[in-house]
Formats: sequence, C-alpha cells, structure tokens
Amino acid sequence: MIQFLIALAVLIGGYFIYGLLMERIVGLDANRPMPANTMTDGVDFVPLPAWKVFLIQFLNIAGLGPIFGAIMGVMFGPAAFLWIVLGTIFGGAVHDFISGVISIRRNGASLPEIVGEQLGLSVKQVMRGFSLLLMILVGAVFVMTPASLIASLTPEGLDVTFWICMIFIYYMLATVLPVDKLIGNLYPVFGGALLFMAVGILWMLLFGGIEIPHDMSAGLFNRHPGGDSTPIFPMMFVSIACGAISGFHATQSPMMARCLTNEKLARPIFYGAMVCEGIVALIWAAAAIAFTGGYDGIATFMADPANGGAGGLVHRISLEWLGAVGGVLAMFGVIAAPITSGDTALRSARLIAADFLRIDQSKLWKRLAVSIPIFGLSFLIMMIDFNVLWRYFAWCNQMLAVFTLWAITVWLSREVRGKVFGLFRAYWLTLLPAMFMTVVCITYILFAPRPEGFGLPYEAALGSGLAVSLILGLLFMRSLSRPLALTKA
Repeated sequence: MIQFLIALAVLIGGYFIYGLLMERIVGLDANRPMPANTMTDGVDFVPLPAWKVFLIQFLNIAGLGPIFGAIMGVMFGPAAFLWIVLGTIFGGAVHDFISGVISIRRNGASLPEIVGEQLGLSVKQVMRGFSLLLMILVGAVFVMTPASLIASLTPEGLDVTFWICMIFIYYMLATVLPVDKLIGNLYPVFGGALLFMAVGILWMLLFGGIEIPHDMSAGLFNRHPGGDSTPIFPMMFVSIACGAISGFHATQSPMMARCLTNEKLARPIFYGAMVCEGIVALIWAAAAIAFTGGYDGIATFMADPANGGAGGLVHRISLEWLGAVGGVLAMFGVIAAPITSGDTALRSARLIAADFLRIDQSKLWKRLAVSIPIFGLSFLIMMIDFNVLWRYFAWCNQMLAVFTLWAITVWLSREVRGKVFGLFRAYWLTLLPAMFMTVVCITYILFAPRPEGFGLPYEAALGSGLAVSLILGLLFMRSLSRPLALTKA
C-alpha cells in the first residue's frame, strides 16, 4: 500500500512541480488572443467554460487505454507502475500540453498541420493519412467494448448489435453537431460517472482492507506468462499507452485549443487531464492485481476465456467491490470512457480531413460531406476482429506519439531560447522522450510476430531501434545549425 500511495503522490506532485516548469518554459500568456474568441464559428471554435473544457479533454483521452491497457500492462509486473508514473509526468503530460499550446498559437491547427510545420511537407502528408487512419481505428475500436458492456446490463432483446447501432448513431451526431450542443451537455454527466468509478475503486483500495501485492521488492523482472516472447521492453510500453503517453491525445488537444478562452488554462487542461488519466491507470493496475491476488492470479484470470478478459475483470471488480448500485454506476463510467473517446476521434477525423482539404465547416452539408466517407470506413473496419484492431491501434497510437514528440522538440528548439536551470536547452526535455519512444516503436514493429510485425530476433529488433533513434537524434542536433532545412513546407 505504501508503494501505491507514493506513486499516487508522485503523480500529483508532478503536476505542480514539473507541470509548472513546463508552463514557465513555454511562457503562457493570459493576454494572448485565443482562437475561440478570434475565430468563433459556432461549430468547432466555441468559447467554453474551463471546467467543461477540462472534462471534455479528460474524457476524450481517457478511453479504454488507461483501464484495459493498465490491466494488460500490469501483467508484466511492478515495472508497470513505474512506467505509468514516469511516463505520465515526463512523457504523456508534456506531449499533450505542448501540442495543445502549439495549436493555440497556430489558430487551432490540427496535429498533422502542427507536425508538418515543424518537420516538413513530406512528413505532413504522411501524418495526414496516418492521423486520419488512427482516428477511424479509434472510432471502430471504441464501439465494440462499450456495446458489449451495455448489453450485459440490459434485457436480452437489446443485444450487442443493437447497442453498436445506437453508439454509432451517437458518434455521427457528435461528429457533425456544434461542440457545445451534444458533447458540451453530455460530457459533464459522463465525467461524473467516470470520476465516481475512479474514486470508488480508489476508496476500496485505500480503506477497504485490500492488500495490493506489488511485489516490487523482488525486482522489476518480467511477470508476463508469455515470457521471452513478450519482453517488458517494448511490449509493456505499447500495452500501457493512454495511461502513460499516447499519440491519440495530441489529436484531441487541438479540438480543445479551439474552445479555451485563456492560454493560462493550458496547464490544468492539457497537463492536468493527462495526470488524471495516469491516476486512473494507476488505480486500475493496482485494482487488477489486488482483486486477482497478484501477478500469477491475473495471468490465470486472463488466460481463461470464460472470464471475459479485461472487460470481464472490470465488470467483476466493479460489482463485487462497490455493490449492485455502485457497480452499475462504475460500469457506466467505464462505458462512458471509450464512447467519449470514439465520438471525438471521429470528430477529430472530420477536422483533420477538413483542414487539409480546406473545406469550411460552418455549414452542416459540408460537415456531412467530409464525415460520411469517414463513417463508412469506420463501419467497415469494425468488421475486423477486435483483438487484431487493438494491436494495430496500440502500435499506431505510439508511432503518432513519436512524430508528435519530435515535432514539439523542434518547436522548442526554435521558440525557447533560454536554458533550463541555466544548464541545458529546453528541447532536451522532449528530445530524450522522443528518442526513447522511437526505440520502443521501432523495436516493437520489428520484433512483434507476423502479421502484426516482422518477427525479427529480439537482439536485431532492439539494435535497429537504438540505431534509428540515435541517427534521428544526430540529425536533429545537426539541424540546429541550419533550422530552415526543416521548416520548408
């Protein structure tokens, strides 16, 4: 329990200490004109209260990742807790925060435009397609699980197919209606349910007489039943994505950058929402091993198809720890989390497509013209097996984080001239995470078994990942003497 409390305290402290450092580095200005005020269109550029923007951002990013990802990630052992804490503070929160700030200062520009401006036209074109694909994947991935969970709580006649249709209809409405209508009014309800779930499970962990078997004193070695075929590096760092760092988040930050009314709110909205998500991931990782009795217990539970995998574990924890009423409310929070990521993912896909096609979105028919092909692709992708979809989503998600980290590193090298503590340039704070995540992603795609990856030997995959990361780092350092080479777009 003490180790869990320390991890929780470090996460919260990270917001107030490291988050404040990042705020000072980028130089937030309360008097800066905001796109929500200067470009108001009543659809996407809409001034919203700070509490609503926070809830929308938090629910946008807190999908299945910090819950299911944390449960699957903790199977690797206590290293998962370290990654959630350190990854959130030094990686994910910085990634979300700076991408949001850049979008504010670029009039609400979407992620591909931000990355392209920093890394060049060729990268921009790749990012447009890559980001759009990821948004459609998210829309597809985050339909099946909530539909299954709702079906388990409703009469037999309202089966999974019925709820898939209902959720998809909601997604379509959330994509095309003004942000302050459906999303702005429903998210406070969804947010209350998700917060109830997190607080309820946390209360049981702290005061329910529950032992959390971290087993950290035994070391950080791999506890995953897959053994050498699923090494901690890079597998755990891909499994725990949204609970530590996730490229998907940077696609959501621009959407909220179009609704903020004061740049000073960027730290609580972007950095703060990511810290809250890290706390949710920490809670569910601890709950999973506490409920199953440890790492062997969770491996046994997940190996039995009759238990329903991570979704079944979440269901049982909620009902057995919080009772019938509390469990249903907690399950509603778990259901709301993926739905509120899926709807804004498709909305972000519309914005990304509209940005590069230069189609004004003030008219409903124009929004429909952009959205209908996106809906069609998302529906087709839903036909693919969920487990396959999740694996490709996880890798694509982390690759997007790599692109974003390199882009914000270049941005810091150009925009922030001072030194941190008088010792080193600010760009080092994102260069190191960028290089680390590059190694993670390259190693993963080369090592993962076919058809997901190339199935190379671990040593070859890791060596290639290190080499690519080092080369990119050297190219970046070389570019500092001639920055214009990267800005031409």
